[in-house]
Amino acid sequence: MKETNTQRRARRVRSKLKKINRSGLPRLSVYRSGRQIYAQVIDDVKGVTVASASTLEGGLKDKLKTGSNQDAATQVGKLVAERATKAGVKNVMFDRGSYLYHGRVKALADGARDGGLEF
Repeated sequence: MKETNTQRRARRVRSKLKKINRSGLPRLSVYRSGRQIYAQVIDDVKGVTVASASTLEGGLKDKLKTGSNQDAATQVGKLVAERATKAGVKNVMFDRGSYLYHGRVKALADGARDGGLEF
């Protein structure tokens, strides 16, 4: 089966992260759909998700008008940063996947930095 451009771009980004990440830092992975945004901190060495957050969660869903804008992405970034620091993770690698570092993805990254994550 032929690989799509999106899959190729995501694979390229992740392979570059693996080359840079020799010390085994967890990665902050972002998934962006048309209506929602999701983020999770993944420890690839252990193969577990350390922390996650999305616009579908009860506390955020009630406060937000929609899950598909930059304000929602910023709130998700702060929430995932709070949960990651509670789990003992301070430094991460940012995995934007196949998305450009622009708009909602950038807003999520800025929210995570404001929440205390370093990358």
